[in-house]
Amino acid sequence: MQARRAARELAFILFSQFDKKITNYTKENMDDIILKSVRILSSSASDDLKISLGSLLDMKNRIDDYEAEHEINLNRPIDAANISVPMPTTADVKSKIDEMIEIAEKAILALEIAEFTTLESQSDVQNYAVKIAQNYQKNHEEIDSLIKANSTGWDFDRLVKMDKDILRIALSELLFIKEAPMKVVVDEALELAKKYSTDDSASFINGIIAKIIVDKGIK
Repeated sequence: MQARRAARELAFILFSQFDKKITNYTKENMDDIILKSVRILSSSASDDLKISLGSLLDMKNRIDDYEAEHEINLNRPIDAANISVPMPTTADVKSKIDEMIEIAEKAILALEIAEFTTLESQSDVQNYAVKIAQNYQKNHEEIDSLIKANSTGWDFDRLVKMDKDILRIALSELLFIKEAPMKVVVDEALELAKKYSTDDSASFINGIIAKIIVDKGIK
């Protein structure tokens, strides 16, 4: 995982923890939230991996039982080792594997973010996450006004908070930090939307960012 990508994920977690007006938060508050978030991520990753391991063991036991109870092996001598047998369908196995892959990917991502944040040599990850938050903090009125103005037909106050936070992160980078390429910022905003928000969020967020990029002449 690249450091900036980890920082955006961390910024998203940071934004999700804000429970009062953004201007009331100090850098120390943000650093404390990040530390707690990393601990939560690590704990959650550990739990997810345990779930994934449990599913793997369950699948192995089911396959072992199916193999042992197949007529081919039932007719073999008691002391003979079981031989492999054909599976009647792959659908159930594929579904379980897909579920475990998804769990494992989330756990790995969480651990990567935690590692990037805690390694002293990678402290720029935490600093960049805080930088995003501070830029939004300073310019929250302008950023939220832009989101409102470009959310045609939507009530800003009723927008999904995750969508607003993803937009806030992207616009903080595009309009005020201006360190990352536009395409990277947009692509990773859409990835956050696909990962954390609703099915329609990515297209909604992409539409708003695209309008603002054109209006502001961002390149």
